[in-house]
Amino acid sequence: MSAGRSGKRGAGGEVPRRVVALGGGTGLPAVLRGLRPFAQSGLMKDLTAVVAMTDDGGSSGRLRRTRGLPPPGDLRNCLVALSCEEDLLAGLFQHRYDGTEDVGGHTVGNLILAALAEMTGSFLNAVTVSSRVLRTVGRILPVTLQDVALEADFADGSRAIGETAIGATSKRVRAIRLRPPTAVPTPGVVEAILGADLVVLGPGSLYTSLLPNLLLAPVAEAVRATKGVVVLVANLVSERGEAAGLDLADQLAIIEEVAGGRLIDAVLVHEGPIDEATRLRYLAEGVSRLSWSERSRLDVVVVRGRLLALGPKLRHDPTATADGLLEVWWAARAAAGDRARV
Repeated sequence: MSAGRSGKRGAGGEVPRRVVALGGGTGLPAVLRGLRPFAQSGLMKDLTAVVAMTDDGGSSGRLRRTRGLPPPGDLRNCLVALSCEEDLLAGLFQHRYDGTEDVGGHTVGNLILAALAEMTGSFLNAVTVSSRVLRTVGRILPVTLQDVALEADFADGSRAIGETAIGATSKRVRAIRLRPPTAVPTPGVVEAILGADLVVLGPGSLYTSLLPNLLLAPVAEAVRATKGVVVLVANLVSERGEAAGLDLADQLAIIEEVAGGRLIDAVLVHEGPIDEATRLRYLAEGVSRLSWSERSRLDVVVVRGRLLALGPKLRHDPTATADGLLEVWWAARAAAGDRARV
């Protein structure tokens, strides 16, 4: 099923009241930034970001190794995306020091979260305090507070441990899991998913942004069990490295295999022109645009729209993505009603 973009926001301006967005990297903040106005206006009662905690590179990786801290980088980006003070204080949180020694390479926000975690005795308290300082709307929850790492088995029989090592390979992943496998979600994560009207997955790297959340069994079970509409926001282009060669239908199949069953109700896909010079540059790097065949899954609602942000890099436009999410929510609910009447 395919739905065109209407530009409307539902009967009476209706929007999902409780929304949970899961992910990491640069994709999740784009979704949150687009949804923020609905939460600020009160149309959206509860907006919750659930953030992957397997990052082990850069400033986050250094703080994990030296301070025993959960990786703060993706959480920091979500704090900024939901901040009402994005022009000033949030800009300070994003400032990165030059160099590689001492504080070089660290962002101010990561160091603030590290300091607050030590002062308050809890990383979760550090996020809460930072949320108050930045006047964020909604909640930001690390998917787990435990020290977790990704572990992948590859098709050639080799294995890699750590998000950075997995992301640096060009080998096809045969299996992926968390260490330890018994890691538990942060309090509030499962409850938010079960009570959501809309659950958003992506956009983001399949193995290092999307799947790390679903590798926690209680989280995957909650996404499968929720009565809310579960939407996958498709990446704009295919991936390099460990996910090279996978099309959108492949990615959806892998997500549901890891999650232990069917969970995707709808897919939001970019459809529109891409600057030719940009397209050729990405093509030279081994990536091409992702598309969806209507024959891929007849039980998935598909909404297509122009989701591309302006600029030299291919990124989702927050406003267009939020509008697309509202449309796909309405379309999926309508399709569910049609099926129920058959």
